[in-house]
Amino acid sequence: MKGTVYLVGAGPGDPGLLTRRGAELLATADVVVHDRLTDPTLLSLAPPAAERIDVGKQPDDRGDQEAINELLVARARDGLKVVRLKGGDPFVFGRGGEEALALQAAGIPFEVVPGVSASIAVPARAGVPVTHRGVVTSFTVVAGHSRSVDTAPTSGGTNWEALAAVGGTIVVLMGAAHRGRIAERLMAGGMSPSTPVMAVQWGTGAQQASVRTTLAGLAAVAVGPPVTIVIGEVAGLDLSSPDRALSGQTVVVTRAAHQASPLTEKLRLMGARVLEVPTIALAPPADGGRALAAAVERLAAGEYPWAAFTSANAVDCFFERAPDTRVFGGTKVAAVGPGTVAALQAYRVVADLVPADYRGEGLAACFPPAPRPPAPRAVLLPQAAGARPELGASLARRGWEVDVVEAYRTVPQTVEPPLLAAASRADAICFASPSAVTSYLDQAGAAPLPPVIACIGPVTAATARSRGLAVNAQAPEHTLDGLVAALVSSLTGPGRQSLPASGNDPAGPQD
Repeated sequence: MKGTVYLVGAGPGDPGLLTRRGAELLATADVVVHDRLTDPTLLSLAPPAAERIDVGKQPDDRGDQEAINELLVARARDGLKVVRLKGGDPFVFGRGGEEALALQAAGIPFEVVPGVSASIAVPARAGVPVTHRGVVTSFTVVAGHSRSVDTAPTSGGTNWEALAAVGGTIVVLMGAAHRGRIAERLMAGGMSPSTPVMAVQWGTGAQQASVRTTLAGLAAVAVGPPVTIVIGEVAGLDLSSPDRALSGQTVVVTRAAHQASPLTEKLRLMGARVLEVPTIALAPPADGGRALAAAVERLAAGEYPWAAFTSANAVDCFFERAPDTRVFGGTKVAAVGPGTVAALQAYRVVADLVPADYRGEGLAACFPPAPRPPAPRAVLLPQAAGARPELGASLARRGWEVDVVEAYRTVPQTVEPPLLAAASRADAICFASPSAVTSYLDQAGAAPLPPVIACIGPVTAATARSRGLAVNAQAPEHTLDGLVAALVSSLTGPGRQSLPASGNDPAGPQD
């Protein structure tokens, strides 16, 4: 049985520009064949067991395209689902056409998944439209490698002099090494030496850097690959977005994959490039959930006047075993903080009690005193295995009969070495739980860490310090917004100082 090959455009660099179809295919791939500049975040979307094959080539290196074609055919003939992940769009200087022809000739089923081309996305991200009403109505995309520059048009090279006469915007890809020669030929074709030019290196990535010059000054501009060069009147426009606090910064998010999106989105809104490196995952309780299921039945029977939740995960695991919200009946519900409140609201449950201090001790402090017997005094407390015992102990001292039930376990998740290597080069790393700290450091070994360490609360910070880390940022309010605010302050403030090991402990699972 033959497999299928998917020629997927990965976009110009920012992993957020991968199409939804591309992400869907990566999530179920057996083999990922990728290029040299593929972002490690994209590779992490593939299943852990998927084979990852780097077939990247250096600039101006023809490489062995025939060997790549044979590799795709061979893996597909093994009955595997193969994702050929290519930068930008597969058919825009990506040799996707050659690979499609090889697959077609071998009788291998394939699908082409278009990607966002650097020729349009990079100028746009840098604030230059390739067309603009009243300025220019056309654009040409051209390769700037040696074959294009040094080969006669009759032999497959580019007629740069004719291109200069056509007018419109010229977008040059792969032209860093030959930018001087390109400028010479365009000026020889009649293009003005004062024509505006913008060169964008590492376009759409956190390290994106733009240089504005003229056609006459292009040769002297210090840029290297990968670079996108925009030549024409539109290169004199500046429609770039206002600077955001974390623009140009790469931030590592270590939350479990199903929880990373909210923090990732907040950081991206601040302009950061986010590298998701999930170091932990959720697993069912050790007993398979029997104790939690039994607790749900007792709750429905009215045995608990209160249920207290200290994390969104506990809420979700509870409702996996609860038929609907009617199980609460007359039971009142307490939530430790905004994240847990939001999780309850997703099930149309409104918390009766939320402390101003988002931690277990804060919840215990505002909890009502236990009633006198014979009134029921049981509190259901679904938590992660190994969660901090402070809340349960505090409630017990206040006269409540606390039923602590294991709702889930937090287990380490293996991180692929390329992703760890990319994380070590980031500007900052965020930890939202002690387990994430432990798992990341155990896997990173002696690899360097980003210079800024940010923690959501003192418990997580204490774990980080116990492993020898200097914590630079700690959320004053133990929420994702607080974590982002602390990170912004640390990355953009006048100095970076490690915080002392003091402060209030938030609830363990939320921290």
